[in-house]
Amino acid sequence: MDVEEFLTGGKLRRITRWGEDVMHAKTQPVTEFGEELHTLIRDMFTTMAIAHGVGLAATQVGVDLAVFTYDCPDGDEINQVGVVCNPVVTLPDGDQRNLDSIEEGCLSLPGAYQPLARPDHAVCTGQDPWGNPVTVVGTGLLARCLQHETDHLNGTVFGDRLSNRLRRKLYQQAEELAHLYPSDWPLTPRATSANA
Repeated sequence: MDVEEFLTGGKLRRITRWGEDVMHAKTQPVTEFGEELHTLIRDMFTTMAIAHGVGLAATQVGVDLAVFTYDCPDGDEINQVGVVCNPVVTLPDGDQRNLDSIEEGCLSLPGAYQPLARPDHAVCTGQDPWGNPVTVVGTGLLARCLQHETDHLNGTVFGDRLSNRLRRKLYQQAEELAHLYPSDWPLTPRATSANA
């Protein structure tokens, strides 16, 4: 049983936007690890790839379920690909905690980025698509991705973690670029600046 089987054969779904109810509520745990879940995971990988994302939570395709996919480089620039159901993230504290402040974005608020400090190391535990225990150790961008996607499943968008000033800047950026992203994006492709 390998996650590779989920990387092809999915269908593209609309990406849910910030402000829609499913994005701001805690998800239901995954309890069934059968074909319905596997179809969702395939669709999430397809949607994430078309949208050029490194992670995607089920809420971002409108599904109230605690699962996310990722295809993301770690701190050594080695691409890691996987799925976590019912994730729990553990972050270092005290002397082990090192914050990394880089620009963060979200496919559900497309085109907008603001710097956010997050720990540069995260351990995510949960279950794989078949219900087996899984642990993902994240460094670099993968650590950020694990935190970002688990936040989504708890009803938190990264804008919730920004200061009021940076949140205003983030929403202003998103508004300025909104004309490039149709309401059903990526079902309808992103417009180019020239024809928008």
